[in-house]
Amino acid sequence: MQKISVKAADLMPFKVGYDVKDISLADRGKLRVEWARQDMPVLSGIADRFRREKPLQGLRLAACLHVTTETAVLMATLKAGGAQVVVCASNPLSTQDDVAAYLARDEEIPTFAIKGEDNETYYQHIQAALDIKPNITMDDGADLVFTLHSTRQELLPEVFGGTEETTTGVIRLKAMAAQGVLRYPVIAVNDSQTKYMFDNRYGTGQSTVDGILRATNRLLAGSVVVVAGYGWCGRGFAMRARGAGARVIITEVNPLKGLEAIMDGFQVLPMTEAAPQGDIFCTLTGDINVIRQEHFLAMKDGAIACNSGHFNVELDIPGLEAVTVGRRHIREFVEEFTLTNGKRVNILGDGRLINLAAAEGHPSVVMDMSFANQSLAAEYISKNHDKFEKKVYMLPTELDMEIARLKLQSMLVDIDTLTEEQVKYLSSFEMGT
Repeated sequence: MQKISVKAADLMPFKVGYDVKDISLADRGKLRVEWARQDMPVLSGIADRFRREKPLQGLRLAACLHVTTETAVLMATLKAGGAQVVVCASNPLSTQDDVAAYLARDEEIPTFAIKGEDNETYYQHIQAALDIKPNITMDDGADLVFTLHSTRQELLPEVFGGTEETTTGVIRLKAMAAQGVLRYPVIAVNDSQTKYMFDNRYGTGQSTVDGILRATNRLLAGSVVVVAGYGWCGRGFAMRARGAGARVIITEVNPLKGLEAIMDGFQVLPMTEAAPQGDIFCTLTGDINVIRQEHFLAMKDGAIACNSGHFNVELDIPGLEAVTVGRRHIREFVEEFTLTNGKRVNILGDGRLINLAAAEGHPSVVMDMSFANQSLAAEYISKNHDKFEKKVYMLPTELDMEIARLKLQSMLVDIDTLTEEQVKYLSSFEMGT
């Protein structure tokens, strides 16, 4: 569990309803949000229903998410549903400052997020979001939940449920539940098929490539790309890197995923063997110290390393610093480390999520489904929280399927329906060959 480095008693309360870089950026943010909303018809449809039905009326909702254009559409949807909403950043480098300004000024949603904020400010913003005394939490990485459980425990009786967006956050929450310390039920939005099969795979795949190329302007074709982790995010990035002409190597600790990568046509190696071969490295595991000091020392001169997992702990930056004799920022999102062996290693975006640090995150079309899950999960848990134990739950399959149906409908795609004969066959055992 990530350690909280600041205490609630050390934090000064915000005297205004937001803390953003520059409120005058709101006009630009408004245009970008309008552009994103055009590609989010499912969430827009949910927002229309929420305005009519007000399923979240009177509820207080604190959200700790990447403050991007798509998140702005989600926040507006929740507000349309009647919720009192506040949002803070779930990563110091993922905020789009013009969008944060738009949320604060035009949507009148208290927003606490500045791209590049330091660690202390990051947790000040989380504390500011918690000052709403939430009934529902909406998290991306579980920092909001963990802060609530560690430094704001007096607020826990007010909270009856939450949602979690990411694999990393679900891992943390399940660990809390297993240890008996999770104090309220949480819906693992990440585990919905309309989230992980599309957001994690296609969203992460494209946006990670986008972030790497924006940061470096390097050619993927002919490069050796090492992908650490072959979960849904790793699969998506590996697929896109290969599609751009790279030779892709997968590293894994799970034998089933390693076998799947082999069957998908990738080379699979331990990181110790992949390190001397790679030109570009990307971690997508949700674990700590995936690329360590010994791996950095073994890399080629000029190798590039980045992370597209939630936290920057996947790269052992302290271990790298211990064998560094010189460092400089050579491009906006590229820091060059000269090592004791004379070779140079380049770290992108401080090891933070490269798809958000150097680019704009996932395309709106996939976040449409992810945030449809978030909005329906908030509605579902508000209506059913008294039936839950203090555990991590999935959104019901019927809601998952409804989101998929609505997405296909928005794409003008029709599918077949079962005939009465087919329904009977699938529900019986008498009919054979």
